[in-house]
Amino acid sequence: MSTTPDTLIQVRGLVNQFGTQRVHDGLDLDVRRGEILGVVGGSGTGKSVLMRSIVGLRPPDGGSVKVFGQQLDALDDRARRAIERRFGVLFQDGALFSSLTVGENVEVPLREYHPELDARQRDLIADLKVGLAGLPESAGDKFPSQLSGGMRKRAALARSLALDPDILFLDEPTAGLDPIGAAAFDRLIRTLRDALGLTVFLITHDLDTLYSICDRVAVLAERKVLVCAPLPEVEAFDHPWIRDYFHGPRGRAAQAATASQAVPDRQGTDR
Repeated sequence: MSTTPDTLIQVRGLVNQFGTQRVHDGLDLDVRRGEILGVVGGSGTGKSVLMRSIVGLRPPDGGSVKVFGQQLDALDDRARRAIERRFGVLFQDGALFSSLTVGENVEVPLREYHPELDARQRDLIADLKVGLAGLPESAGDKFPSQLSGGMRKRAALARSLALDPDILFLDEPTAGLDPIGAAAFDRLIRTLRDALGLTVFLITHDLDTLYSICDRVAVLAERKVLVCAPLPEVEAFDHPWIRDYFHGPRGRAAQAATASQAVPDRQGTDR
């Protein structure tokens, strides 16, 4: 696998193991600047473990992970923190602090990485990020328990944007949302990518998300990345899991929905 100057994340020969269970064995993956990369795979293929290895939450048992050309586990604390502040992470279910308001949740990374900011400055930044995530200004004073599921996802997204990251890591961001809410969240991610120049690492099982916003898709199977390519190439890859996933009834429905949305756009009738 060749590396280009636009490669922000480079994973080579990654091994992750829990006891006698080897989740990844020689996994290779590149993530390119400015792309939305969808990561899919069956249950137990280690999608979230891969993300945690990349952001430095789990040291790999073998291989290497480089981000911005640096190997995190080889850096001192100061250099590592400088790279970590360029990440934004949305974990499964949001992982918001229930005892803090949305605004206070957004301020958590600001307090950690920007202690020089005063309370007013933190409030202003939190309000901006809440708005960027598509939430009303009033949401900043609410607790997570007072929000709908979709609003909690957006609140978690606002927190992940707090440090103006270069790379956004999203773990199942549309899980549990209704189709309308999921589609709106997908559009928001694409808009933020385009407006802010983000690179997005997106774990999902949502076929609609893959077809509507992902530039490439990486398929995890057999303890490695089986294929990482634009969707037409992934669909053509000969493997039982890919056939079942992309060519089953739900896959065909997602393809048809994407095609029907693309026709008006090409004709210019949706502008």
